[in-house]
Amino acid sequence: MSSEAILQPVFIVALLNTVMCVWMYVTRIPAMSKAGITPENATRESMQSLPPEVVRVADNYNHLFEQPTLFYAVVLSIAVLGHVDAVAVGCAWFYAALRIVHSLVQATVNHIPTRFSVFSLSWLVLAILIVRESLRLFG
Repeated sequence: MSSEAILQPVFIVALLNTVMCVWMYVTRIPAMSKAGITPENATRESMQSLPPEVVRVADNYNHLFEQPTLFYAVVLSIAVLGHVDAVAVGCAWFYAALRIVHSLVQATVNHIPTRFSVFSLSWLVLAILIVRESLRLFG
């Protein structure tokens, strides 16, 4: 299998980052203006005082720089090492889909049990990628 097949989901997650960044700015800037918060006087506390629907989008954007960074590293390693197979590609696509669902849940309804289930499932898929590649490298 070609490395392009496993890199496509990487770019889907990267595009998700882009969408969430735009969504964050489209909601945050008007909310800051309405609350009288300028960039010069913005603090963590003042930003958390914005409406929950604005904070959730920003929180999700920040979350996309946590677990997904490990996804990027693992998938890029699999591609560079030439270990791309159908299972790895399937896991990468499933992971990307789960991150999209996670973002939509967090940024909209933020139903914690649903969000936690999706998050846990995404970790399981990522763990499968990590364990499979580790066994291939060290086995």
